Amino acid sequence: MNIWETMTGSDLTREWKAFDARAAALPDGYRAAWGQVKVHLLPYGDFTGRNLMPILDSALGLLEETAADGQDIYEVLGEDIKGFCAALAGGEGARSYRDRWREQLNRNVARKLGQLGG
Repeated sequence: MNIWETMTGSDLTREWKAFDARAAALPDGYRAAWGQVKVHLLPYGDFTGRNLMPILDSALGLLEETAADGQDIYEVLGEDIKGFCAALAGGEGARSYRDRWREQLNRNVARKLGQLGG
């Protein structure tokens, strides 16, 4: 990956298109589950989403393998897709981008209040 791809995000676009092409080959139930996995994993991403690419690749690989084995999607992911995604992202309580932004905002406000009071 070169600096231009990093700056423009073209490498991410290429990876997303590859994910979509792979997901299109999945059975209907698996495609729907893949959509839910993407939705529930995105809050755990950083600003660009680069940190999620290996996780998404592995999750899609799991779906591809289990679809090829003929397993039911609920045998693979269970009934709680959101919980499955939280576990993939680092378990319950994993920090999402909202948590990081909230912490940054709190630090900035505390710093400004400290400057005003002192």
